[in-house]
Amino acid sequence: MKRKRTTKKPVAPPSSTPPPPPTQTKTLLKTRHSTPKPPSTITKSLKFPEPSSDNVWVPLNLTREELSLPLTFPTGQTFRWKNTAPSQFTGVVGSHIVSLTHLQNGDVSYCLHGTHDAVAARTALLDFLNAGVSLPGIWKVFSDSDERFAELARHLGGARVLRQEPFECLIQFLCSSNNNIGRITKMVDYVSSIGNYLGSVEGFMFHSFPTLEQLSLVSEEDLRKAGFGYRAKYIVGTVNILQSKTGGGEEWLRSLRKLDLEDVISALSTLPGVGPKVAACIALFSLDQHHAIPVDTHVWQIATKYLLPELAGSRLTPKLCNRVAEAFVTKYGKYAGWAQTLLFIAELPSQRVLLPSHLWTTDQHNHTKKEDSELLVNSKDGVALRI
Repeated sequence: MKRKRTTKKPVAPPSSTPPPPPTQTKTLLKTRHSTPKPPSTITKSLKFPEPSSDNVWVPLNLTREELSLPLTFPTGQTFRWKNTAPSQFTGVVGSHIVSLTHLQNGDVSYCLHGTHDAVAARTALLDFLNAGVSLPGIWKVFSDSDERFAELARHLGGARVLRQEPFECLIQFLCSSNNNIGRITKMVDYVSSIGNYLGSVEGFMFHSFPTLEQLSLVSEEDLRKAGFGYRAKYIVGTVNILQSKTGGGEEWLRSLRKLDLEDVISALSTLPGVGPKVAACIALFSLDQHHAIPVDTHVWQIATKYLLPELAGSRLTPKLCNRVAEAFVTKYGKYAGWAQTLLFIAELPSQRVLLPSHLWTTDQHNHTKKEDSELLVNSKDGVALRI
């Protein structure tokens, strides 16, 4: 039997055009930020791959009582998540672009964009959302001992505390110091763009947060030109200190999760630009210090009206900040920071107008311009944050 002869198809010769040289980090920064191009033009010019467009929504097994997206994402914990559609927020967890939305019954579903490991992405997302903590469970404990909290919880259910990567959280709060939401967002977007590009969703470009090494390539001059002002030296100084840490700065930050709160605050306070309140924010939102209490003027008002009325009329000092934090922990226990988060959200103009007047800490109509300036409103989402 004769074997048929097969003819191999000719293989096209390799292109004689050499590949383009790799783009340097600083050049890429200038391309992204100094050229006023729309996102689609920038994406196309840099030849970034687009994420998967399958848009498969998967239940997250969290109800609205466990997670309210509008009460969690745009309330000052993180500045990287974007409101990409009604009741939908999109952000990056690790190297995964994730969208979250509420279904009609209030349950939360998520959608992954272009990820190659759906299992790892879901695990990272649940960790980021602190899903291991039962929000209704701890709120019941608070409500049993605090009638006002119980009533607020009925109106503002699902305000969850996130568990961010410590380095990411640290840099964001260095940007937030004495700032407004528009500038904070621009600064955080600039820093984020130094990381690896992942794709775009609804016109927003998303990047993994830069590593310590990637951020070290940016100079103080670069940051000042980008509008960071005096915060530039804090970021560069913090990066330099973290680079000197044995075992790596990012790992050093994660190791703080194993320490007591007092030691965490002390360690963070050695970094440039980190004071007690910023340290408390980082501790609460990324370092598992669930009883950390960031104290600002609004938390002070809550404390002097409901916890420490004998201090009403006093001037807030560092010593009294510690006393306020102790009062919250005495009242609410090891998850006092979660209780304080809800009480703070109730002070936001966007939420307070929806509450019965007897739940207001201050008279809505007599709210001063100075107080309003400290609760900065995001005009797109109608929400505010602490600074």
